[in-house]
Amino acid sequence: MRPGWPLVSSVLAREHVMASTFMNLSAEHREHIDREVEQWLSRMTLEEKVGQMTQFSSDRDTTGPSLKEDVEEEIKAGRVGSVFNAFDADFTRRLQQQAVEHTRLGIPLLFGYDVIHGFRTIFPIPLAQAASFDMDAIEAASRIAAAEASAAGLHWAFTPMVDITRDPRWGRVMEGAGEDTLLGCRVARAQVRGLQGSAPDEVDTVAACVKHFAGYGAAEAGRDYNTVDMSEWRLRSVYLPPFQAAIDEGCASLMTAFNSLNGVPASCNGWLLEQVLRQEWGFEGLVVTDYTAIMELVHHGVAADTRQAGQKAVLAGVDMAMQDGIFLEHLAGLVEAGTVSLERIDMAVRRILRVKAALGLLDDPYRYSDPAREQALLLAPAHRLAARELAEKACVLLRNEPCVLPFSNDIRRMAVIGPLAQDAAAMLGPWHGNGHAEDAVSLHDGLALRLGEAVTLDYCCGVPLESDVSSADDIEAAAALARTSDVVVLALGEDNSMSGEAASRARIGLPGRQMALARAVIATGTPCAVVTFSGRPLVLSDLDELPCAILHAWWPGIEAGHALARLLMGDAGPSGRLPMTFPRDEGQIPIHYNAFSTGRPLDPEEKYTSKYLDMPNTPLYPFGHGLTYGQIVYQHRALSSRCIRASESLVVSVTVANTGAHEATEVVQLYLRGPAGDVVRPVRELIDFKRITLVPGGAETVCFVIEAASLRYEDAMGNQRLDDGEYHLYVGGRSDTSDAITFHFNKQD
Repeated sequence: MRPGWPLVSSVLAREHVMASTFMNLSAEHREHIDREVEQWLSRMTLEEKVGQMTQFSSDRDTTGPSLKEDVEEEIKAGRVGSVFNAFDADFTRRLQQQAVEHTRLGIPLLFGYDVIHGFRTIFPIPLAQAASFDMDAIEAASRIAAAEASAAGLHWAFTPMVDITRDPRWGRVMEGAGEDTLLGCRVARAQVRGLQGSAPDEVDTVAACVKHFAGYGAAEAGRDYNTVDMSEWRLRSVYLPPFQAAIDEGCASLMTAFNSLNGVPASCNGWLLEQVLRQEWGFEGLVVTDYTAIMELVHHGVAADTRQAGQKAVLAGVDMAMQDGIFLEHLAGLVEAGTVSLERIDMAVRRILRVKAALGLLDDPYRYSDPAREQALLLAPAHRLAARELAEKACVLLRNEPCVLPFSNDIRRMAVIGPLAQDAAAMLGPWHGNGHAEDAVSLHDGLALRLGEAVTLDYCCGVPLESDVSSADDIEAAAALARTSDVVVLALGEDNSMSGEAASRARIGLPGRQMALARAVIATGTPCAVVTFSGRPLVLSDLDELPCAILHAWWPGIEAGHALARLLMGDAGPSGRLPMTFPRDEGQIPIHYNAFSTGRPLDPEEKYTSKYLDMPNTPLYPFGHGLTYGQIVYQHRALSSRCIRASESLVVSVTVANTGAHEATEVVQLYLRGPAGDVVRPVRELIDFKRITLVPGGAETVCFVIEAASLRYEDAMGNQRLDDGEYHLYVGGRSDTSDAITFHFNKQD
């Protein structure tokens, strides 16, 4: 770290960051836990300590190739501290009994699981949740996920995933909040609050695990598990702040990334795990690897064998090894050889026991395994309602030309066409926890229930989802059905297996012959609404040229069909906004709104400027874009002052009116561009946003407060800097909004 590098980034400074506290425990509670942990630690043998640092998967569910059998025998031998992919109240109680009743000390297990966007009640994927720009709804979804997961015997959720990413080819974009650091920080905080609640020892909370530390979202070529190489300045300015935000919210644990970062794999990167995480940020929680990540240090080429891999990982700051068993195999011998100190082992075990104590497991190991609570909470009606409402807020109306949506209640015949129209299972998306396909509602079924018997609802698949080979008769049958209908809903997109882990795509357009189907159906002239499904931004340039509405639904979750039916029929209005840029073509990737200007910025009339020969620089749909059924007008942008000093603040106000005939929810976005600085600054940065709902003919004045913290940035030496000069503010409904208003900043009082 260069001297003077800030402990808090400029983005977090805008968020009024507070000091980190482990799981937000009170000082008194923390002291009690520390005493309890020391008592347990003093009684443990080296082998028992190493067992606490070992995590294995059960065969209840898997997230990768299994390397360990007979987990229950290992538990009885005291060689396991945590089990993941094990849930259900009865099953977890049985496993817990193996640890509590058959080992010498009876230290309970910690049960973990990838509760990414719901446990049994599956919410929209995290990227879709971020599109809502509604932190209260995101926190509520995490609160429900925690309640259900804990009722099924789980203690630990491997979420939130806070990797910032600007490359939609990467399959795991669906797990995060997109390309913007400020939005990523706010979503991370909301998810941690929802999972851990205000009191971690309540039985409806789980420990959160922020991941993947760090830089994973910048994997080269958008290819999963690939290497990452970036400057420390970019890492700290863009990629690290959401991790620190989660930790400042009290996050209990952190997971290392698969990737190498600037030549050093994350799971043995002492600079990341000790200097940044522990020394600078003061993180006190436990660090767990991702699946078999220590073993993979050999494949990375930084360890000659698994013994050296284990040594490097533990000395770098890893506390628990997931699945590969390398700590269990080698740590005791490394301590006996003097290569790893007993003090380092003790520190790791303290961190693990501290989480167990904070959750109340050391006092009552079975408190989470309650079949009656499990039966009462899973798929509770209130949970499904929350899932539907968040799905409605997450869908983004990309286009509505001509004004196809909302459909009139006077329609009498609707055609639902496309390979995803009846696929309820796909609606759950990747990483859908314990979600069951039979609980999900397809687009077709949601429309059928909404429309009832008064409307004839016809269905035709048209083309397979992926295959490039289909007969002309399939497409013609779909077109024929469209001609006889009042309106068409066309359900297109990816299969849900095309996003998530190990699901990178070099080409992110509509697979197979879906565009051919779209052209034929839309050419009939019947009003058409295209609903697109995916776990990432798609290249939709060809579709955008056709006269239709495009509603991007992401993977909406268990209540997909009901939410989409309400949106299409106007019972609810679309209010989602893009958390990631949609490119015109894969050749523009990586693409994001807050890019740097260059020494030769774009000039369409000048050849030797930064541009493509074959397409515009601009995206198809920019960050923040999203339409409503209303008609939103921005008026009367104003500042409370045209000049402020370091001790002052100013208020930015704008009147937002809805001149349309439908109620509309707008996400008012505030962007900043600073004066000439020590380093190149983005052309604009999101610094605040607010959701408002306006009735037809209604208006509201929205105010944002600008303080000196909002203007800070990291300079070339890592110092936080405030520059005098003229600043530009942009207030509007998307990142490329124009009509700047300016003010001067003078840091001298």
